[in-house]
Parts: sequence; C-alpha cells; structure tokens
Amino acid sequence: MSNSLAWLAPHDPFPGVEQTWGESDPIPGLLAAGGQLDAQHLRSAYRQGIFPWFSAGQPILWWSPDPRMVLRTSDFRLHRSLRKTLQRFRATPGCEIRIDTAFETVMRHCARTPRPGQDGTWIVESIIEAYCELHREGDAHSVETWVDGRLVGGLYCVALGQAVFGESMFAHATDASKIALAALVAVCRRHGAAQIDCQQATPHLASMGAQTMPRRDFLTVVSQEQRKPRMDWHFDAVYWDWLGLA
Repeated sequence: MSNSLAWLAPHDPFPGVEQTWGESDPIPGLLAAGGQLDAQHLRSAYRQGIFPWFSAGQPILWWSPDPRMVLRTSDFRLHRSLRKTLQRFRATPGCEIRIDTAFETVMRHCARTPRPGQDGTWIVESIIEAYCELHREGDAHSVETWVDGRLVGGLYCVALGQAVFGESMFAHATDASKIALAALVAVCRRHGAAQIDCQQATPHLASMGAQTMPRRDFLTVVSQEQRKPRMDWHFDAVYWDWLGLA
C-alpha cells in the first residue's frame, strides 16, 4: 500500500526524505506537495536533497529521487568534438563566459526553449521569482555563453557552500549549453567542488560523465560540501586550464 503524500502548510518543515515515494508508489521520487516557494524554503530544501518541480496549474511539488543523477567533476568527459569547440571558443575574439550578469534572462530562456518530448515548461513564474530571490541572496548563479555581445546559451544552478545543484540550461547556438556546462565544471574544479547534482538521469548527461548515485551517498557529499566556504563566482579564461585546454 502506498504511503499517503505529505501536504505542507506554508511554514511546515519538509518531511524526511525517507518518506519519498518509491518504485511501488504512484509517482516515484515525489516527497510532498504544497508549502511555500521562496528563497528560504528553497535553501532548506536543497540542504536536504529536495527540489521543486511542477507545471502550471499544479501545486508546488517537492522531489528527492533515489538514485540521484550526479556529475562528479572529476568524471566530466571532454569528448574530442567538445574539446575542439572549447579551444575554438577560447581563441575567438568576442566569445566569452560570463557569470551572474543575466540570471533572470537565462531562466526565461530555459523556460521558453523547446525540448524534445516536453510539452510546456516547469519553469513557471513562481519558480522564476523564487530562484531570482535566491540569486539576489547569493545562492543561485547563472553561467552564460556570450558571442559578440549576444547571449547564446547558458545554465543556472544553486550553490550552497560548494554543494552545486544544476537546474536547467538552454542553447540558441550549437553547443552553447555544453560550453556553459564545461565552464561550470572548470569553476568547480578550480575551487575543489566535488559534484554537480543533475537530479534526473538522461542519456545526454550520462554521455558527459554523469552517473546515478544512491541518495544516501549523494546526501553525505552534500552535507560535507555545503559546510565549505562559498565559491568565488566569476570566470577567468585561465579556468579553462582546469579542463586540460592549456
């Protein structure tokens, strides 16, 4: 018999992740519904390995899947084609990585960019408002791919100490989102951050080195990493050397 789903009032604490629905329940990975969506609650959720994911017209839904898709920064696969792309990007005037110069714009591009097999978006207005608040408080960041003064790709993430949680990315030019992800990996390696949470398993992420990890192991790393000092969120071209592009 399935456990009943926890319904949260605005200031209720999150239930323990061991109450997350499993494979024998109606929606595996779902932990709770309701509650409140703001920077404070997002920060509390991520510290416990929980994240929001819902569509327009649905209540706030909170998830903590087991296993978890995680990219260990040491396992990032720099395939030959992407290596050439990065080397060309690095050497081309007008091509640059920027961090946190267009956070809300990156989120809105992520929301609007069509994706195969996906109808609509989970990045609804309340999500944008909450993550922009978290960004203003220094715990959410955008990594942006710019070409000749135009934003052509990027991603946004949450970072608590050195615990990094990837959220979504977009590309309006070939490989622009992959370039942003590679830049994020370079920043993480530069600061010693161990992993980037990818939440859900996809073939694309697996091809770049992400693997599933038991939730208990994931939470152990998150607990360790979030106690470390905040990373310095800027990008210098020398950071590409952390990917072996020197």
